[in-house]
Amino acid sequence: MLNVYDILETIRMIQDECLDIRTITMGISLLDCIDPDIDRACEKVYEKITTRAKNLVSVGQQIETEYGIPIINKRISVTPIAMLCGACKGGDPVKFAKALQRAADACGVNFIGGYSALVQKGFSAGDLELIHSIPEALDVTTNLCSSVNIGSSKAGINMDAVALMGGIIRQSAELTADRQCVGPSKLVVLCNAPEDNPFMAGAFHGVGEPDCVINVGVSGPGVVRAALAKHPDASINEIADIIKKTAFKITRMGQLVGARASEMLDVPFGIVDLSLAPTPAVGDSVAHILEEIGLECCGTHGTTAALALLNDAVKKGGVMASSNVGGLSGAFIPVSEDAGMIAAAENGTLRLEKLEAMTAVCSVGLDMVVVPGDTPAETISAIIADEAAIGMVNNKTTAVRLIPAIGKKEGDILEFGGLFGSGPIMQINRKSPAKFIARGGRIPAPMHSIKN
Repeated sequence: MLNVYDILETIRMIQDECLDIRTITMGISLLDCIDPDIDRACEKVYEKITTRAKNLVSVGQQIETEYGIPIINKRISVTPIAMLCGACKGGDPVKFAKALQRAADACGVNFIGGYSALVQKGFSAGDLELIHSIPEALDVTTNLCSSVNIGSSKAGINMDAVALMGGIIRQSAELTADRQCVGPSKLVVLCNAPEDNPFMAGAFHGVGEPDCVINVGVSGPGVVRAALAKHPDASINEIADIIKKTAFKITRMGQLVGARASEMLDVPFGIVDLSLAPTPAVGDSVAHILEEIGLECCGTHGTTAALALLNDAVKKGGVMASSNVGGLSGAFIPVSEDAGMIAAAENGTLRLEKLEAMTAVCSVGLDMVVVPGDTPAETISAIIADEAAIGMVNNKTTAVRLIPAIGKKEGDILEFGGLFGSGPIMQINRKSPAKFIARGGRIPAPMHSIKN
């Protein structure tokens, strides 16, 4: 049970250590909006979202006032739109994107996710149409997020989809080159995508979820770093224990907010995603936690081990604090959204190869990584394939959110602003993987997939 001491301690964390609720995300099923006429389907989508989520923002604001807890984003995730496209008898999928944007505007949310396709084992009706429409959809909308799941530990990796997504990411960057290539910043390619993820851009509402549900994503890198700073001479075992206790406290706040939002909105409470999600703000960096553990700079030797320690301790502490933990749950390492990661990339300590190694032990993958504008589509596809392989073999979620900075080169900076921060353009390997990517087919699932 929560007590007064817990609440007072939480207030101190909010005031001094950048603690916040990163998001409350309402998941909404659109399966009952399926219609062979795409225009009618879009109207059904708009009506259902605006009916279900009409009070989401106001309830979030009320909870912020009631408890003094900042809720940074209010978001909506929906059924993967490719499922609705497949049932329509013709029509441009971008109509769904525009309907989702209208609904997001009407509800006042920060982001709406679910312009998505699940193609880990192949393409079904509607998948290819939606995927090819992604660049235009992200060009004509502002709050829409898109994702494509191209692999899983059970299915293997769909290399045809991998090859396709390299070109889609480049097209999206080219279409939005006049806006800092913002398109790909709202597009993520996943392996082992969870169905209850409240974090964008990979959020969608899974088919096994309730008709409507509230999921909460907590944050708090600054709180963890502040806790470690009080124990400069602690052993590794003691550091793990400090992180676990801190993660417990952070997650209890998420449980409180989720339960209250569920009650006020009269929808089921789903999960707390206890990920440490950084921002560009000073004092809110996962990289700085790793440096507090003892690294001179994030990206140096020992970074992967320190991140593994952090990720495991966060999960162990958080899982005891909530009745339902889900989503991604762990430490995020988005380069452009983390002040410490930005600094490490700029001084050359943090390189793409080291980031890839770190993704084997953290929450997601190569997130908000900016690469030179002339990076070939095949190279982007190969980076996706590498990340998917890490996720498939290790039975974990991995993802790629890569931004080709059209017209810019290694060493330049891409400025996004807000939570997206700024992205140093990182060096890539220039040797070509084109023949490998052109082979197509499917990388088979590993042996541990045979469990039934």
